[in-house]
Amino acid sequence: MYMGKEIKFSLVYRDMWQSSGKYMPRVDQLVRIAPEIIKMGCFARVETNGGGFEQINLLFGENPNKAVREWCKPFNEAGIQTHMLDRSLNGLRMSPVPADVRKLFYKVKKAQGVDITRCFCGLNDSRNIIASIKYSKAAGMIAQATLSLTVSEVHTVEYYCNLADELIAAGADEICLKDMAGIGRPVSLGKIVAHIKKNNPNIIVQYHGQTGPGFTPASILEVCKAGCDIIDVGMEPLSWGTGHADVIMVQEMLKDAGFKVPEINMAAYMRARTLTQEFMDDFLGYFIPESNRRLQSLLIAPGLPGGMMGSLMNDLKDNLSAINKSLVKRGESEITTDDLLIKLFDEVAYVWPRVGYPPLVTPYSQYVKNLAMFNIMQTVKGQERWTMIADNIWDMILGKAGKLPGEVAPEIKELAAKQGREFYTGDPQALYPDKLEDFKKEMKENGWDFGQDDEELFELAMHPEQYRALKSGKAKAEFEKELAEEKAKVAKKSAPSAAPVAGSFEPKTMNINVNGEQFVVTVSYGDVAAVSTPAAAPKAAASSAAVSEILSPIGGKFFKTKDSSETALNVGDIVKEGQIVGYVEAMKVFNAIAATSSGTIVEICFNAGDDVDEDDVLFTIQ
Repeated sequence: MYMGKEIKFSLVYRDMWQSSGKYMPRVDQLVRIAPEIIKMGCFARVETNGGGFEQINLLFGENPNKAVREWCKPFNEAGIQTHMLDRSLNGLRMSPVPADVRKLFYKVKKAQGVDITRCFCGLNDSRNIIASIKYSKAAGMIAQATLSLTVSEVHTVEYYCNLADELIAAGADEICLKDMAGIGRPVSLGKIVAHIKKNNPNIIVQYHGQTGPGFTPASILEVCKAGCDIIDVGMEPLSWGTGHADVIMVQEMLKDAGFKVPEINMAAYMRARTLTQEFMDDFLGYFIPESNRRLQSLLIAPGLPGGMMGSLMNDLKDNLSAINKSLVKRGESEITTDDLLIKLFDEVAYVWPRVGYPPLVTPYSQYVKNLAMFNIMQTVKGQERWTMIADNIWDMILGKAGKLPGEVAPEIKELAAKQGREFYTGDPQALYPDKLEDFKKEMKENGWDFGQDDEELFELAMHPEQYRALKSGKAKAEFEKELAEEKAKVAKKSAPSAAPVAGSFEPKTMNINVNGEQFVVTVSYGDVAAVSTPAAAPKAAASSAAVSEILSPIGGKFFKTKDSSETALNVGDIVKEGQIVGYVEAMKVFNAIAATSSGTIVEICFNAGDDVDEDDVLFTIQ
């Protein structure tokens, strides 16, 4: 039936990095590897942007617009299509974006050389996706509408078939099956593709499956048999684990099954592999936990996606320190990272159905995971579940980001009513009014250039805090400090005088001959980022009995406001008990900090963007 059908490959080079660790290559590195990817000769498409790519550029002090243009250019010139991932209502960030900024987004990305946008909504709310289809097509891009796949009592084959029909009827040019956690069951995925192809034989279907739990090779074979056209693949040394199936394996499997697949220039593959390893050895490997390179069928139950698992193990180190501190205070035994991981998986399974079964994809995978982690952190302190729910998590629960697939549990509804929170059933976009004029004003006041095709204006509007940190130089300085600290940890572990440490970073090299050409390949063993830094001592308590303190409930970065719509509090301002006074950004969400008593602010103990630890004093109130 499928003998001789052509299957094309797309290299998800951006997602390979995001699914492995914290950072992605610099633009100079991307430009170096692009020619080798092209020479491999097997890719019809390359993923050049999306998700955290631009935020990460900003975090290490690099202009994302320069990175996107220079990264896309060689593929544009070679006739290889470029594609990106966008979060529909959330654009390229974790929170909703005004409609005028969303419209500018697609115009900028098309001008920068991105051909295809993969529009997805983390809730599968078709209203959010259809708006992105309309905006992207108006900008001249190919609109690839996305099914965010998961497995639950509401996420059935029929559910996804109906969603695909609706998105195609609304103008989608292509459909992507986004199996972000790799938990899609192979036969069910095949049924969804078969339905799409039966009703719309000319619609291109692309499958994106991450390999964490181990289903992906079988899933690739099933969707190809059902009519899938393009498969997302990775390549060593960043394939498998929380990443993607390696192109060599996929090619051989499909060739054996009778499909027509492109040949791979193995000399170019090895050069690209060597360069990728070089980038890891340069600095990126310091932020890639070794555990992310393994397949783990334990991931089937919680359904957490590869992109999130890439950073989860780094997050767990800080969470573990705070949890163990609480356990010691209560006279209980400390737990290990593995203990915490199992606790987290169990708590995700408890939380997920109670908050309406949001598909576990960014940002909602982070929200569910964070809510589970907050529950664990509160219960080890002897408190109740649900006592720490960030505002953007509430927005998801209340319907302000879109319609949840399932019902919210009665206990959550009761808590919302108790706190005076109302559920919303209207169009989510209506809650986020246009703001582009405000950002234009800020650009003019600062004397900042709007950039080619208004790309600098767009970057400020999409990522305000990170863009300001880029312009001030703070982002680059903070990244360089973080990298120096990671290098110092590894150097300390590897020092000859130090006792051997399990899992230490020990680069090894081997010589490989491919078609008569010699390659030196570096293989790294161990968990590069496995050493935890001791938690900083909390600030000293104020001595006056008339002064109360507001403590940080979690480690993270302190901010006075979460966006430009809020006015920051200052010393001398009067606050009431329960009033929001600031935020701690942790695990990609802003956690609101409320005043524990009424009074006048006499000290703000940290500057915006400063790192804080759990129980640090943030404010003192007189």
